[in-house]
Order: sequence, then C-alpha cells, then structure tokens
Amino acid sequence: MMLRFLLLACLLLAAPLGLRAIPAGDADGTLKALVARQNKLFAEAEKQGDQLDQDNFRSQLQQLCNDYDVLLRDYPKLAAGFVAYGMLLNKVDMRKEAAEMFLQANRIDKNIPLVKNQLGNYLAEEGKPLEAVNYYLSAIQLEPKEPLYHYQLGTLLTEARDDFLKSGQWTRETLDKAMHEGFRQAMELSPGSVTYAYRYGESFYDLEHPDWDEALEFWRALELKVNPGVEKQTIRLHEANILIKEDKIDQAKDLMATVTEPVLQKQKQKLIDQLPKPKAEVEKKPAPAVPEKK
Repeated sequence: MMLRFLLLACLLLAAPLGLRAIPAGDADGTLKALVARQNKLFAEAEKQGDQLDQDNFRSQLQQLCNDYDVLLRDYPKLAAGFVAYGMLLNKVDMRKEAAEMFLQANRIDKNIPLVKNQLGNYLAEEGKPLEAVNYYLSAIQLEPKEPLYHYQLGTLLTEARDDFLKSGQWTRETLDKAMHEGFRQAMELSPGSVTYAYRYGESFYDLEHPDWDEALEFWRALELKVNPGVEKQTIRLHEANILIKEDKIDQAKDLMATVTEPVLQKQKQKLIDQLPKPKAEVEKKPAPAVPEKK
C-alpha cells in the first residue's frame, strides 16, 4: 500500500498550482478544512484496504496537495500550514520533502515541539543521531509532559550508542543515565501504557552497570498490573532472567515452572539453557598398573 502511495505522490509536487486564491483572513479556516479532508481521506483508504479505488484516491490526494500549495503560496508565514503539509507528505513516504516543510515551519516558529520531534525523526532515520538528539531535546524542553518525546530520546540513545560514544561528547555513564531516564519519564507520564513500562524494564539490560535488585522489583510490580496468561508469564521470564543473573538459580527454576503458555516455550528454553549444568560425577579411573620387575 505504501509503495503505491509513493508512486502516486511523486507526481503531486509537480502538479500545477491552482489558480484560485485563499480569501484574505481565511487561512485558519482553510487549514482546518484541509486537515479534516486529509484525515478523512487516509481513514477511508485504511478502511478500504485492497479494495481502495486508486484513481479516486489519487485524484483526491492531488487536489489536496494543490490546495496546500495554494494556501502556503498565499500565506507563506503560516507555520501550522507547513506542519500539516509535512505530516501529509510523511504519510506518503516523501520524507525528504516532508522534512523541508518542517524546516520551513521551524524557521517561522522555533517553538513547535511537534516540528522538533519530526526533524529529529528524519535525522535519526538518515543516520545522523548527533544532530537528531538536539531536536529531541528541544521537543522535550518545549513539551516536557509528552511521553513520546522522552521515549524517542531513550530509543535514539540506545540504538546509536556507539555514535555518541565515538563523538567524545558523551560518556557511557551519562549516556546510560539519559537513556534510562528517558524511558522512565515516558512510563511515568503515561501510567496506563504497558508498552512504555515494558521498555523501561528492558532498559536495565541496556545499562553497563544495571541494578538487578531494582530491575527485579520493577518487573514484580508490573506483573501485578497485567493480564493473566501470556502477558503475566512473559514478565515472569524477565524475573527469572534476572534471578539467573543474580545466581538465584532455585528461585529462577521455580518461577519458570509456572510459565506454561506454548508461545513462550522457546524463550523459556533459552533461559533454561543458561542454567548451570549439574556437575558430572568424575569417573574413577583405575590406577595405572605398576610394571613388574624383571
């Protein structure tokens, strides 16, 4: 589906601008209408799936892009318009063109956290984490209560750890602290999200010097909040993993014995394979025969 969108979208930027102008003073209303059309168009396309009428979709998408072009031509200082157009271009996988829209919005208004985050995403995807991190930090500074921004910072610091360390601007200690704190903030700002909580728990494994007691306490607390079955037993495997690291083998075995879901047996077996092997009895070899004296 996305590939088809991309092929269609490549034609859009070259489409001629509409001749009609936006009435003076009506920029906000026009933008709201465009965003509503945009949301409806993609919601219907998602709903129709493989039954989507490609020609009709292409026609509506092209008209939508033309209308954005007209709006931004008539109101070149409308930062929100560049943001909305950038989000549209992102949807059709035109990342570079979308980034150009976000950059223009950022030139007009440097205090839009969504723009900072989108530029951070683009730079991260382009393999430029040292540039991306500054945009993520700016997004967090502008909107500190948005959990997604903290989560993405933690993800970037984890996935591009080597780049940050090689730069000489970060030590492993400061990197680990910022990463762990990012995931913790995301979890605390979205207390109902198991996804954020789970990633915070996993971040202990990413630390150079993890506090396994603290990690175990966290997983045990999270186990009480999730659904029985696969979710609860998955967390028990994390608890067992930590117990093995702490050399609490008997406790780990007892916990793994409660993991019975078929889908988790491969993960369980990997932990079992980490358990210390029982010491084999040393076979008593007969003493070498004393050679007879001749």
